[in-house]
Amino acid sequence: MFADQLIPGRGDPIYQAAVGISIKSGTITYVGKQADIDDELAAAPRTHVACLMPGLWDCHIHYCGVGKVDYPEIILQHPATAGAAIARGFYDTLMSGVTSVKELSGYGLEAYAAVKAGYIMGPTVYGAGAALGMTGGGCNAVTLPLDTVWSRQGTDNAGQRLWSGQSIFALADGVEECRKAVRQQIRRGATVIKVLATGSVMSVNEDPSFRSYSDEELRVIVDEAAMQGRSVAAHAHGKQGIIAAVKAGVRTIEHGSYIDEEVAQLMVKHGVTLVATAYITHAGLKKLDRMPPETAAKLKHIAGIAHKAYCTAVNVGVKIALGTDICSSDPRDLLSPGHSCEEVYLATKAGLTPLQAIEAATINAAETLGAFTPKKGLVKLGWDADLIAFDADPLENMKLFVNRDNIRYVWKGGKLVKSPRKIFWPPGST
Repeated sequence: MFADQLIPGRGDPIYQAAVGISIKSGTITYVGKQADIDDELAAAPRTHVACLMPGLWDCHIHYCGVGKVDYPEIILQHPATAGAAIARGFYDTLMSGVTSVKELSGYGLEAYAAVKAGYIMGPTVYGAGAALGMTGGGCNAVTLPLDTVWSRQGTDNAGQRLWSGQSIFALADGVEECRKAVRQQIRRGATVIKVLATGSVMSVNEDPSFRSYSDEELRVIVDEAAMQGRSVAAHAHGKQGIIAAVKAGVRTIEHGSYIDEEVAQLMVKHGVTLVATAYITHAGLKKLDRMPPETAAKLKHIAGIAHKAYCTAVNVGVKIALGTDICSSDPRDLLSPGHSCEEVYLATKAGLTPLQAIEAATINAAETLGAFTPKKGLVKLGWDADLIAFDADPLENMKLFVNRDNIRYVWKGGKLVKSPRKIFWPPGST
């Protein structure tokens, strides 16, 4: 394909660029100037676009299969209902230009099997399985009996290990339970481990500024994950929880609402990436009237400090990757898949340049997987041909990322899955 402008993901744009792709291998076979292509590539079918770049990542998303994001509803939802809803979410994710996701608790790992089988369309999913949380912490549905919560995660309250994969939450207390919980998620297929190192906004009876888990529990989670090459993503709002997670060796801090200069400098020292999830507060503030009063109050408070924390991290030089914390499966909801691309624009409001924001949404996001980092996120020879294209220059107008309709083309593994002239649903349609 020919592009007036190619944004490679990391580095300066290339103008009057050509990119060759192999549909058979799904990889990029040529990157360079249009004037330098050989006769074989010159004779190949061609698409001409204004601006070409790597497919986006959302490295903090949830496919829960429920419309109302409520912990008891998530736990009690029937798997068939959840799966049907997630299929729509996968499609909307892809149509927003997001070709890869890191799911930090949800049923994406299980539902992705249908994408690989060719039944439905969707992004490549790298997932955590269930998020690890302490009893009384952010993984609790406190209005349900504890036995119900335990049983739905594949564990009873006596510690017996049943089938994993029934819940997006895993309660684990003490060093040995934390160790087993990591192993359970790896058995489920997790390529990353998520731990709640502080309280959360959505859960009842919690303050996001308070830390969860002891230093010993956090260390065993990180160490156990590292033995199997997995990095750890730490949900952490409060300062002390962030510091504890960074010192324990996590790879990313998710949210980071109370980051100050001291914390940001510590993150730089330890090479920890921030995933600020700006979209969740941006969109959540538009629907406060549909939230429980205690949740709405916490969200308003977090929104007031989180943007300042994000700007501080950018100014100090913390590495940034982009994720939204999208969690609803109702396509009419602002918190549903299909809105991930807006996170790129919001990153520029925190001080990233347009090129830095795109890098954060592509290769930086991929690199949060550590040893599992795939060849996705760069327009580079031999890398996966996950690409998107615009009819205009996003570097001149980053608001193009606010509306997914501005992303005119999407290629997934070299195959065109979105185009102004064709609808590719269901898979295999022509």
